[in-house]
Amino acid sequence: MTTTDGLSSGVSTDDIDFDAVHAKYLAERDKRLRPDGNDQYIEVKDQFAHYVDDPYVEVVDREPLFDDVEVVFIGGGFSGLVTGAALKQAGIDDVRIIEKGGDFGGTWYWNRYPGAQCDTAAFVYLPLLEETGHMPTEKYTHAPEILEHSKRIAEHFGLYENALLSTEVTDAEWNAESSRWIIRTNRGDEMRAKYIAMGTGPLHRPKLPGIAGIESFRGHSFHTSRWDYDYTGGDPAGAPMDKLADKRVGIIGTGATSVQCIPHLARACGELFVFQRTPSSIDVRNNEPIDPEWFATLEPGWQQDWLLNFTTLQTGGFTDEDLVKDGWTDISKRIRDRLLSAPEPDLTPEGFMRAYHESDDEKMAEIRARVDELINDPATAEALKPWYRQLCKRPCFHDEYLQAYNTPGTHLIDTDGKGVEEITETGVVVDGVHYELDCLIYASGFEVGTEFTRRSGYDMTGKDGLKLSDYWADGMRSLHGIHVHGFPNVFVVGFAQGANLISNIPHNLTEAGITIASIIDHAEKIDADQVEVTEGAERAWLTKLESGGRSFGGDQTCTPGYYNNEGQDAAAGAQLGSLGYPEGPVAYFDYIKTWRESGDFDGIDFR
Repeated sequence: MTTTDGLSSGVSTDDIDFDAVHAKYLAERDKRLRPDGNDQYIEVKDQFAHYVDDPYVEVVDREPLFDDVEVVFIGGGFSGLVTGAALKQAGIDDVRIIEKGGDFGGTWYWNRYPGAQCDTAAFVYLPLLEETGHMPTEKYTHAPEILEHSKRIAEHFGLYENALLSTEVTDAEWNAESSRWIIRTNRGDEMRAKYIAMGTGPLHRPKLPGIAGIESFRGHSFHTSRWDYDYTGGDPAGAPMDKLADKRVGIIGTGATSVQCIPHLARACGELFVFQRTPSSIDVRNNEPIDPEWFATLEPGWQQDWLLNFTTLQTGGFTDEDLVKDGWTDISKRIRDRLLSAPEPDLTPEGFMRAYHESDDEKMAEIRARVDELINDPATAEALKPWYRQLCKRPCFHDEYLQAYNTPGTHLIDTDGKGVEEITETGVVVDGVHYELDCLIYASGFEVGTEFTRRSGYDMTGKDGLKLSDYWADGMRSLHGIHVHGFPNVFVVGFAQGANLISNIPHNLTEAGITIASIIDHAEKIDADQVEVTEGAERAWLTKLESGGRSFGGDQTCTPGYYNNEGQDAAAGAQLGSLGYPEGPVAYFDYIKTWRESGDFDGIDFR
């Protein structure tokens, strides 16, 4: 059942043996544990390099640049856009964004697969809505609109004027004599920049499954982040993929991307074979159009109010109302309300964990019951049920995915946690059965747990020849997740070692961008050549984070995935990259605002 606001309603859990459920969670996890962890995936290079070619633009030759610029930002996704906007608003106009894609958008430049849309409500997910005057057309906007909004931000703040698109940074080196960074690219550029900021993000470099025979397939194949509409027909706006009507199509992977594109494939393909290792958790989406008359009533400052409201509720806080009303805030409100009804002796860290587990048990029981409600075939329904806690893997929300398996010609090939056995010249083998295919689509996601230089494609050389890869060899080290000792005038934009708010990543990026603009503006006003975090401040910040014990990711009782390092124990250093502010995101955003507005910039050395 669902409630009137579209969220899953309570189901009776009185007769559920949750000890048995938890035992099944562990049994399902154990089926999927692999000793190779992240090494099970293949790096997209050499014979697989074509999987990352840009299919959307033709790269035009140009002369290399040998010039000077005040700020270079690496990455044209939301990180670069919000930081670029903040710099422009601070009066810093000499900003160059370098982006390997043919336009702005980052993840939303690459992800044009059918059905792609945001999983967090657009009012809190899309940055700078008030500044650009844009009203999202629906609660969860689709990819074409998100890409257009990215371009809108770039246009509005004049970020196209000095941008280098279809360009990859290959090296960045600090020159102490001039207090400048020397930045080199794959287009022969060698520019000098006073400041350099990085926002390359964790979800932009595709990965492939390391399945025996993957190189042998002779049919058509592509990765979902480079969807081949020339082969499938259709377009990102949702036109039918009419070229698949006589095709046998296989897709490997059932994560967030597959959840969105499989309903479209099910309608289009002659036959669709979905190869599943682990089912996703599918809660209600309940998308709806935005009413322009209602939108016009929003008061100035509304987006910041929505951001605070969402973050407060999603992390267990209290507000007068839930503005967003989605699956993210639902689970958090359940935990909070369970705690409120508990006797005072239970209001302890242990009591919180008990409330979390009980609420999660209830939610996951509802999600599994929803599968039974929507799937016609009992065996298929059983295979689509997720047996793990909701935040062990990325939660998904969709109102058509499960029903797609009722479509004639759509086949769920459940591998019972083992994954695909082999890929041949003509198809895929699972449990000894060969499935003939014309096309094979890899929905295998992006690299998350690999080294920074492998994901970014470049290294940085800071003071005294220090490589960033060496400095972070034992784990990320920073102040606020932004400043790195030994790397003056460098800024990192992300969520790690800061708010660590994973339910709405752009909120992290916006606050980091504003902070960076404030620091650069201050440095310019006092004629500082170098901005660097002190060693003591960096060490004290890490000590604070480690003592708090708040980190991103599922624990080792979870089924394997990128949230928990594929079920492997992470080295102590690797765990540093998942740490967040101990008091939580709301407290961090308040802290960093006070820190930057004080004008003291405690822990930063300006010289």
